[in-house]
Amino acid sequence: MPIFEFKDIAFEEEKDKVRLIFLRIFYTYIGKDELREIGNFRISEHSVEFPDTKENYAAKKFNALLLKSFSNLTNSITKKKTVYIHQNSGIPLIGNSYIGLIDRNTSIIELRIITGCNLDCIYCSVDQNVRPVDFVVEKDYLVSEFKKLVKHKGINDIEAHIGTQGEPLFYEPLAELIHDLSQIEEVGMISVDTNGTILTKTKVDELVNSGLKRFNFSINAVDAKLAEEIAGCRYNIQHILDILHYIASKKVKLIITPVWIPGINDKEIPKLIELSKELKCDIGIQNFLEYEFGKNPAKEMQWEEFIEKMKKLEKDHNLKLLFDFKKDFNIRATKPLPKPFQKGDIIKARIVCPGRLKAETLAVADDRNISVHGYGGEFGKTVKLKITREKHNIFYGILIN
Repeated sequence: MPIFEFKDIAFEEEKDKVRLIFLRIFYTYIGKDELREIGNFRISEHSVEFPDTKENYAAKKFNALLLKSFSNLTNSITKKKTVYIHQNSGIPLIGNSYIGLIDRNTSIIELRIITGCNLDCIYCSVDQNVRPVDFVVEKDYLVSEFKKLVKHKGINDIEAHIGTQGEPLFYEPLAELIHDLSQIEEVGMISVDTNGTILTKTKVDELVNSGLKRFNFSINAVDAKLAEEIAGCRYNIQHILDILHYIASKKVKLIITPVWIPGINDKEIPKLIELSKELKCDIGIQNFLEYEFGKNPAKEMQWEEFIEKMKKLEKDHNLKLLFDFKKDFNIRATKPLPKPFQKGDIIKARIVCPGRLKAETLAVADDRNISVHGYGGEFGKTVKLKITREKHNIFYGILIN
C-alpha cells in the first residue's frame, strides 16, 4: 500500500482536482482524473495513498505527475509563475543577482532565497510589475552549495546575509536555514533583511533561537499616512514600531535601514534617527538610487550632496551616520571565486527556464547560470552566447548565430 508523504507539501481536495500547497505560499494542481489513472487514491493533509496499486508503479507515475504539476507552480502572494530551484533541477546557484548565492570576493556571502514581496513600495529598485516570474530555492541545496563556497574562501567569521528581491520572511524554512548556517564553523554572523510586516514576537524568538544575529529592518517613515503611501499598500506602522521595540529588547543586533527619497520622506529622516536612538540601534540611511527596471518616483541625490547632508545630520543628532563598511562591519577581501567565462567569450549554454524579466531566460553552462535577453525558443535547447557581463560571477549573455 504505497503512501507518499511530504513535509513541505499540503494537499487539499477540490471538485475535480487536488490543490498542492508548497512551502505555505506556493500552489499548483493535479487533476483527479490523472490520479485515478494510477489507481484508487486517498488524500490526507500531507500524503497521498494508493491502496490498490503496486508501489513501484505508483511511485513512477505519481512522481511524474508531481514534476509536471511543479512546472505550473504559482506564488499566492504575487500571483506569479514560480520556478523552484532544487538539487535535481540542473540550475546552478551562482550566476545571477536575484536568486541563489552571490559572492563579491568578500567575507559576506549573500543568500537570495526567494523572490516576491507583499509591499509595493513606490521607490523599489525591483519593480514587480515588470517581473512576471518568481523563484524559490530548496533549503538543503542552498546549504550544500554555501558550504562549498565557504571552503573555497578559507577564512572564518564569514557573514551569511539573507536578502531577496522581496521579503525573506515568506521563505517557510527560514528558521531551519538559519539553524543550518549557524552550525557551519566558519560562519560568525547571520543577518536577514526584512520589512517586518509579517514578523511576530514568536517569529522573532524563533529566528533568534535558530542563530540569527542581526535584523536589517526596512522602515522609511514613522508618520502613518506617509509610511502607507511609501509602502504602496496597507501598512500598519504601529505593528512595525512594536516589533522594532521587541527586537531591541532581545539579544540580537538591529539596524534600521531607511531609504532617503528626496522630496518624499525628507522630514521623516530626523524622526527615524531619533527612533534609532530610542531603540539603541544603528541606523543605515540609504541614498535613493534610480534603476532602469525599478520605480523612480524622485531624482536621486548626487553622492556629494548626500554625504554633506548626512554630516549635518550627524552633528545635529550627535550620532554616527556615515559608516566605513569594511571596518565597521568587519568586511574583508577574500580569495576570488574563479570565473569560467570572461566578457566577450563565445560559449554554448542550455536554456533552462524563464528569468524574472519579461524578455529574459536563464541558461546553464560550466556550473553557472546566465541571464539571456531576447530568447523566444524552447527550454532545453543548447544555444550559442556571447558573454556581455561577468563581474562577481554574475553573468549576462546575448544570442549569436
